[in-house]
Amino acid sequence: MDARGHLAFLLVIAAQATHSIEEYWFRLYDVLAPPRAVSDALGGALGLERATSFALTNTALVLFGLWCYFARVRGGHGAARGFAWFWALLEIANGIGHCGLALAAGGYFPGLATAPLLIAASLYLIWRLNSSHRS
Repeated sequence: MDARGHLAFLLVIAAQATHSIEEYWFRLYDVLAPPRAVSDALGGALGLERATSFALTNTALVLFGLWCYFARVRGGHGAARGFAWFWALLEIANGIGHCGLALAAGGYFPGLATAPLLIAASLYLIWRLNSSHRS
């Protein structure tokens, strides 16, 4: 991956961080069963409220993304492209999922506002991956 691919990867992680803030702010953990279950399980194990455990889970996700960048992508590790593809596809699915949830709800659903950012950043990363692969 070239320098623009590295930047594209960081944009995906930044988009996820922004998305996580929106999800927290609008309490996704109260309106969608999977985040509620994860937050309740972690909260129960650590004695934390649902909101706090949701924030910790999302912080861990973003930190994992940063680890992927610094430990694998930036250094040109053999698995760098695999990690980049994983994140690109994960975040496209995340963005599309939030759009679908909003359609099903008939209006705003937590995460909808930043879903296009996830999709756009991920598509840019895929474009960079394909461009650098052809070079």
